[in-house]
Amino acid sequence: MTTAYDFRTIYDEYQQKIIQYLTRLAGTNDAEDIAQDVFDKIHRNLGEFRRQSKLSTWIYRIATNAAIDRERSAAYKYSKGHTALEDAVEAESRHVLVDHRDGASDQRLIRKEMSECVMEFINRLPPDDRTVIVLSELEGLANEEIADILEISLNNAKIRLHRARARLRKALEEGCFFYHDEQNVFACDRNPPHISSKPPK
Repeated sequence: MTTAYDFRTIYDEYQQKIIQYLTRLAGTNDAEDIAQDVFDKIHRNLGEFRRQSKLSTWIYRIATNAAIDRERSAAYKYSKGHTALEDAVEAESRHVLVDHRDGASDQRLIRKEMSECVMEFINRLPPDDRTVIVLSELEGLANEEIADILEISLNNAKIRLHRARARLRKALEEGCFFYHDEQNVFACDRNPPHISSKPPK
């Protein structure tokens, strides 16, 4: 006998997780709107869920497709001059709190700056690369679940993740300078923009 899923229970368990995931993919401005669409679709189709995958996989698949559809939509725009990059970086940086009342404030500030820097480069990746990086590195999902969410083979998921990590690593190496500060805390600074030595034509 199969147990029917209760929508309210699913909503309570996954709502914040999906908003955080969508913020990383699409930016703060659109995350809640997309999440509403996601849970509307879950509510409409919950009776048709046949347990061919984990419930969480099914939910993340719906959320991923909704974010990609929004990004590819011809009508997709950000208001007030914001971009998905700026929104996602801002949201991710909120996970690292800076408390100036204790001696750890410098380290926390450094972690906040590093989080912003890394998120900036993640959000510059092509959508397919950004999606697998967020699923693996930020959501902590296994390769098997990523493959199910994206509806690709496990081998293709591994290949896509390997390529995405390589592109991100290259971008970070070119765009950031990593070092240990005076307190031996790992930190990074953005490299200055490359200026060509060739005279203008």
